[in-house]
Amino acid sequence: MHRSLLLVDLDGFGNRDDLEQAYMRRTLSGVLDRVAAAAGVGPESRQQADRGDGVMELIDAAVPVAGLLRTLLKVVPADLNAVNRLASDSARIRLRLVLATGSVAVDDHGGWVGAALNDACRLLDADVLRPALRERNDDYALSVSGSVYWGTVRQNHDGVPAKDFYEVNVRTKNGMQQMWLYRPPSD
Repeated sequence: MHRSLLLVDLDGFGNRDDLEQAYMRRTLSGVLDRVAAAAGVGPESRQQADRGDGVMELIDAAVPVAGLLRTLLKVVPADLNAVNRLASDSARIRLRLVLATGSVAVDDHGGWVGAALNDACRLLDADVLRPALRERNDDYALSVSGSVYWGTVRQNHDGVPAKDFYEVNVRTKNGMQQMWLYRPPSD
């Protein structure tokens, strides 16, 4: 099945105690639910896999990638600003996100397989995302795969400014991959 893949990682999750981790997971769930609602993604159009310190979502191909990306660029920073504004350092939520597209199969046990998913996981773990997050004025670092860049970002859809994405070649355990990092004008 062709899907949009949204992978999200909670920065510094393992350094938190159980109470803080539970708070972070609830908050992330709320952020992702608000992103889905704002993008018009109903519960029947998304599947979610919990990864402890993060989440992977498969989103139906009928959901326009441009609308999903536009929503990520708008809702995630606003939500993180709202939840972090009064939060202590121990409860501050910082996210690394990757949006990709491609074919993913769901097996009889609910497991997900596919080269696009593997590549997206490699991008989420790429060394460049952690420093990008540390250097940001806000609390998230978003990158997109080549399929999302060439099919959506490069087309300069309304609310998805191509000039705010820059190409990065990253070394992964499977070799070099391209991704495009979002850098908002304020950075």
